[in-house]
Amino acid sequence: MRRFFERYGDKVGRPPGTLDLATSTSERPVTISVIQFDPEGVDERVFDDVEQLAALPKRGVTWINVAGVHRPDVIGALGAEFGLHPLLLEDVVHTTQRPKVEEFDDHIYVVLHMISVASLADEDGYAIDGEQVSFVLTPRALLTFQEQAGDVFDTVRDRVRRARGRIRKSGVDYLLYTLLDVVVDHYFLVLERIGERVEELDELLEQPRGGAGLDEVHAVRRALLQLRRTVGPARDVAATLARGDSAFVKKSTLPFFRDVMDHATRVSDSVESLRELTTSLADLHMSRLSHRMNEVMKVLTVIATIFIPMTFIAGVYGMNFVQMPELGWRYGYPAVWAVMLGVGGGLVVYMRKRGWL
Repeated sequence: MRRFFERYGDKVGRPPGTLDLATSTSERPVTISVIQFDPEGVDERVFDDVEQLAALPKRGVTWINVAGVHRPDVIGALGAEFGLHPLLLEDVVHTTQRPKVEEFDDHIYVVLHMISVASLADEDGYAIDGEQVSFVLTPRALLTFQEQAGDVFDTVRDRVRRARGRIRKSGVDYLLYTLLDVVVDHYFLVLERIGERVEELDELLEQPRGGAGLDEVHAVRRALLQLRRTVGPARDVAATLARGDSAFVKKSTLPFFRDVMDHATRVSDSVESLRELTTSLADLHMSRLSHRMNEVMKVLTVIATIFIPMTFIAGVYGMNFVQMPELGWRYGYPAVWAVMLGVGGGLVVYMRKRGWL
């Protein structure tokens, strides 16, 4: 079963902002990708050492993407380079944070989760792969932190390279909006795939043997619960940025953050609708099973009701007592058959008149 909560036993009592340097010996590389752009052009570089960032020229907007937060020593060096708060760095390393916005003196910290729907073939059914992405907005640079190298930001990189839209003409706050918007838009893709599967499950549960479909309905409900935990706070994040309380977000960018908030709200409403639909599917399927069971029980009850008097008669005349007059009667055997068939036929006619058959 998938773990929903992080263990905190090893963190109790440590000073706030402490990075766990025990994991700094990991052999997985840390990739630092840098994109600098302005209306005139784009410059892309890839570094493997934080010290190389000090040589970056002062140019337009700088986007620094760090893939690999399993190295707290590297994260700590980046924090020292950009003057990031220790509590912020601790949240970056511990990738189980709730989506949120925190504003410090000279930067803003934003947390969201990238999600995608994995294959249905695994043992957990619908598995939603989520990864925490941390955004640090400074006046001239945007830092993003993620654990895996792949992400959903390729379309943004393409827009920067091709100068599509207003991204090259806008500031770093607009870049933050663009990245948040892409993350939220992928929630729609996840919901679209889940919605299509729910429609297939609706048809599957119509079949007489829909037990496997019911199992998958429960798996989808668990996935939607996990998605709900992600989408709800993401809407609050966009709402906080759209209020315009931060000096790092220009007034001209506020309508775009309100658009992200609107998208997140629509996703949240869709999640609730799908949860209600899957609940209805499960209830409907259980009602159908109960109805089919009642039909079977009715047939068995009718059969038992017809054969109970026949069994009684056969039991009485099967005792073979010597002083039973009918045993010596020439027509005793056919008479017993006639009585049993008559009783059974009469019960059938009676049940048909009452609408039980």
